[in-house]
Formats: sequence, C-alpha cells, structure tokens
Amino acid sequence: MLPSLVYQAAKGLFGLLTVPARSDLSKDVEVLVLRHENQVLRRQLDSRPRWGGADRLWLAALSRLIHRRRWAEVFPVTPATILRWHRSLVARKWTFTDRRRPGRPCTRRPVKALIVRMARENPTWGHRRTQGELARPGYPIAVSTVWEILHTAGIDPAPRRAGPTWRQFLTAHAHAILACDFLVVGTIMLKRLHVLIFIEHGTRRLHLAGATAHPTGAWTAQQARNLAMDLGDRITRLRFPIHDRDPLFTSASREVFTAEGLQIITTLPRTPRMNAICERVIGTLRRELLDRILILNERHLARVLQKYLIHYNRHRPHQSRQQRPPAIAAQPAHDVTDLNGQRIVRRQPVVAGMINEYHHAA
Repeated sequence: MLPSLVYQAAKGLFGLLTVPARSDLSKDVEVLVLRHENQVLRRQLDSRPRWGGADRLWLAALSRLIHRRRWAEVFPVTPATILRWHRSLVARKWTFTDRRRPGRPCTRRPVKALIVRMARENPTWGHRRTQGELARPGYPIAVSTVWEILHTAGIDPAPRRAGPTWRQFLTAHAHAILACDFLVVGTIMLKRLHVLIFIEHGTRRLHLAGATAHPTGAWTAQQARNLAMDLGDRITRLRFPIHDRDPLFTSASREVFTAEGLQIITTLPRTPRMNAICERVIGTLRRELLDRILILNERHLARVLQKYLIHYNRHRPHQSRQQRPPAIAAQPAHDVTDLNGQRIVRRQPVVAGMINEYHHAA
C-alpha cells in the first residue's frame, strides 16, 4: 500500500516539475504540425497564391525575427521574393519627390498636332522648314523638338517620304483636265441611246454634248466642235482631255482638241478608274435620274437631261468644292440658330418632280 502511494506522489511531483517544459514542447509540436499542414496545402494548390500589400508587409517584417537560413522552412515564398518586397518598400519610401525640380515644360498637344499636320500636308518640308513655319505664328520651338515629334509620329525626313498621292496629284492638275465618256440609256421600247458627256475636273461642271441612237465618228467629232464653241475662252484653261479607247473617238474628234492646243490622254484598256470622275458622274445620273424614270425616246431623254444639267451645275452641292455647285464660286452663310420655316421655301420640284431644291425666301 505504501509503495503505491509513494509512486503516485512521485508521479505527481514529476508532473508538476515538467509543466514549464511541457508548454515549450507543446508549442514546438504545434509548430511542427502547422508546418506539415502548410506543406500539404502547398502540394494541393494548382496555382501560386496571391499576396496582397498587407501580406507582403507582414511577412517582410517577420523575416527580421528569423534567421535567413530558416526562411525557406518557415515562409511560403523564397528569400529573393522577400528581399524584392523590401526593396520595393524602400523605393516607395525614399522617392525624393519633394526635392525634384521642374524641368523644361513639355510641348503641348495642339502644337504637336500642328507639327504633324504641317508635315503630312507638305511632304517636301523637313524638320527645319517646319520649325521656321512655326516661328511665324509665334511658336518658337527647337529643331530637335520638331524632329523628335515627327520621329515619334512615324514621319520620315522629307527626302525619304513617299511622293504625292493620286488625290494630291489630280487636285493639283484638276483645273486642266476635261474628261468625257459615253452613257448608254435604254428606252421603254428597249432601244439603246448613247449620250456623250463631258465634265471639267476643276469645277465639276457637266456638259451634255448630245444623244443619239446611232453614234458615229463624225457625230462624235461634231459634238466635240460644239463643245469647243460653248466653252469659248475657258477652253484655253484646259490642257488634257481624257477618254477611253472607244473607236468612236476617231482622229477627226482628236484633231478638234489638238487644234485648240490640247493634249489628248487615252486610258488603258479595261481601267475605268483612270477616268474615275467621269464614271462617278455617270453613276450619279443613273442613281438620281435614269433609274427612277422611264425614257420614251431620244427627244424625251434630251429634255430630261437638259433639266437635270441645270440642276447639277447651278444647285447640286459637291464635296470637292466645299458643298458648292459648279457654277457658283461662293455661297452665303447663315446662322443655323436663326433658322425657321418662314425663311425657307418648303420645296421646289425640278426634273419632272424627281428632285427637290430648297431656297431662301425672297
């Protein structure tokens, strides 16, 4: 009986003596369990965990309390990552923004846009020529700044740029070009009528030479003579008549233009785009008039086309002429805020009511 009591007392005494040591041991065991659990969770993750700013700050601060050799065992990131986080925090802390001095002000966007626009509109201008042109309206900019802006915009120096586009080339020579072509119209009785049209590239003025069911080379030459008489002194401004290789344009019709000092240009076979403006006006005639009315005979066609010719040259706006008709050099401008129904005629039908015109009241 006594030995058992002594054993129980010794066991309790030793248990009291191991309480402080047991607390440290339990902590170590808990750390081992958590570490093993962390490794198991890492193996189960398919993607890398995402750390927020607070997580990075907390891990970087705790890394100061553990020796660097044990970082790989404790932290779920590599030591290089923790050092990179710390360098990022230091860089954000010591930016010296309060000690920075303002440097040279940057070029404003409107000035940059003006420089790029000048370079695109004038392919032969270099950066020095552009800089000199900017000095006239009061924008003194360094030559190197102009070069940098053009280089950033992808614009090469003037000698390396491409030549003028077809639009620029034709615009520069539009006042000297006269285009002509035949328009074929079918009547209500399925009879084919041929209409010879001329158009001036510069003013977009349209001329209807005539309509016939049986065109010949002599008839074409006579229509060319009639056009030369109608143009009068204006024919001296023209230099290049353009037409295709239709056999109706005979040597007799070409002699009419060469006698006036004009140089005839014939387009390549099957290339209507070389006479694009004339092809476009033919399409306009079809869409606005001929596709919307039945033509009875040659006389009816001539009368309808003459009425449309007046509308086309005196009223119809053209984009290439800033919405001005061919026969009007300038048109008045009014304030749209003062627009009311009393100042505008409601409608004025023309060309058998197929087209409407609107004018200011007298």
